[in-house]
Amino acid sequence: MPQFNNDPTLPKPSFPGSHMVIDDHYVFISGLTVADISNGQATLGNVKEETQLVMHKLERMLEQEGGSLADVVRVDIHLADLKQISALDSVYAEFFEPGRYPARTCTESPHLCGGSSVEITLMAQRPKKDTAAE
Repeated sequence: MPQFNNDPTLPKPSFPGSHMVIDDHYVFISGLTVADISNGQATLGNVKEETQLVMHKLERMLEQEGGSLADVVRVDIHLADLKQISALDSVYAEFFEPGRYPARTCTESPHLCGGSSVEITLMAQRPKKDTAAE
């Protein structure tokens, strides 16, 4: 049975959805923007800064579930301006082991939440439970 969780460090979603849905095999995290997580403290429009802040938050959310970015199998990225993909990639690549990048889609979405430049959604495999310890 899936669990529908909201991250207590984030404002409750203003839409009918959850921050995370967790089942026996995967963790699904809804799209996050810097506007969702920064309380207005981030510099909107700086793709590198926004990407770094969102990726760090996604990393912490996975760690709360006993996982890490190494468990990510799929990422969806929305950029307000697709011409900024090189700036995004220069930061994004640092969060994964070279040669072990998740499957990814990147699209241009000019009207992101709160005027953000980047929105990132991900899906990660749940770590296998150690049945010998039980």
